[in-house]
Amino acid sequence: MSAPPVRTTAPTTTTPSPGKIITAACVGNALEWYDIAVYSYFATYLSKVFFTNDDPAVSLLLTLGTFGVSFLIRPVGALVLGSYADRAGRKAALTWSIGLMAVGTLLICVMPSYAAIGVVAPIGILLARLIQGFAAGGEFGSATALMVEFMPNRRGFAASWQFTSQAASTLLAALLGTVLTSTLSEDQLISWGFRIPFLIGLLVAPVGLYIRRNVPEPPAAPRQEGSRKEDSPTPIRTMLREHKAGVLLTIGLLAVTTCLNYLITYIPTYATKTLDLPDSTGFIAALAGGLVLLAVTSVAGHFSDRVGQIAIMVPAAGAVLLLIYPMFALLVAAPSLAMLIGVVMVMALFKGCYYGPMGALMAGIFPAETRATGMAVGYNIGVTVFGGFTPMIAAWLLDSTGQSAAPAYWVAFAALASLTSLFVLRRRSLHPR
Repeated sequence: MSAPPVRTTAPTTTTPSPGKIITAACVGNALEWYDIAVYSYFATYLSKVFFTNDDPAVSLLLTLGTFGVSFLIRPVGALVLGSYADRAGRKAALTWSIGLMAVGTLLICVMPSYAAIGVVAPIGILLARLIQGFAAGGEFGSATALMVEFMPNRRGFAASWQFTSQAASTLLAALLGTVLTSTLSEDQLISWGFRIPFLIGLLVAPVGLYIRRNVPEPPAAPRQEGSRKEDSPTPIRTMLREHKAGVLLTIGLLAVTTCLNYLITYIPTYATKTLDLPDSTGFIAALAGGLVLLAVTSVAGHFSDRVGQIAIMVPAAGAVLLLIYPMFALLVAAPSLAMLIGVVMVMALFKGCYYGPMGALMAGIFPAETRATGMAVGYNIGVTVFGGFTPMIAAWLLDSTGQSAAPAYWVAFAALASLTSLFVLRRRSLHPR
């Protein structure tokens, strides 16, 4: 007697390996943070090429201001691409985001200098950063949702790779900065050398596009069946109606780690402009910090699957609050390569312990139907407030207070904001553990 035919309702798809899932999710995030780190690390040279002014301090502030302004569009990208990911799927949104990032990077690669085309140069750089900011706005929520939905039993470990990829990108950018500032003269860096890291980043985009186009949708991702009903609520409307508190808590969660990240990317500028150390010193310190982040972040995410995310994040944020000013005061009192490396490595250790569990904690705040939108909006508002303007706020604090350790005040405030969100999450039991 022959076996009855097996009835299928949909084509079977092979579940991709964890490595493929993580690579597909993190490649765009890695490109985003690589571009951010390169822009920050080479801000001094960018200011001389694209933002020429009689006062070098004004040129640098304009460069850092452009860096910060580009973050204002990130919440818009979060709403558009995050909602698209919740309606059309994670894969479609992630393909769009990496393509747009590549366009922004290309503009920076080919933009002529201020001396060649005048005011069009800084406007072109601003446009490039706005495109990148819009694309990055939808990246984090969609990519993190993809990983935790494919790996629900290892959400802490899976989501931590978002931040491990950021550490790897920062590490690569710092390594390139160290090599270029050690081997090229300042004239060579200003003439053409600063473009090399952006060109290298541009080469990643085609690989990322290929990988993302060949990964399936996760099983928990929402899908539209047929035509959408007119009265069907959009992910944005649902998020604004039901999950406003979750968005606010997400913003608070991001405060300390985002502030620390952008402060570390500011270190090369801080080392040369404030501490009067050689150009390569700040890059070497950032390189050491990147190694610590690379080693710690996923380990912290793995352990958070066992003990809970908040149990690891609260001590890390508390340590930042208590120790950030003493570390900066010590650095100012005895500026040297060894001291700078030590301070950056300690900051990176606290950041990695906090960073690793954070993605899973954020993903647990929102249901699958609005996860990409809610995470993207909260993440990008938090990054805008506590990240994009951190280098400029640090420069402003240094100038207005006259205290070389003044950037520590902003970091301490961010740590307090994150601790507040963590305690609220614990009390309301909004977290997954």
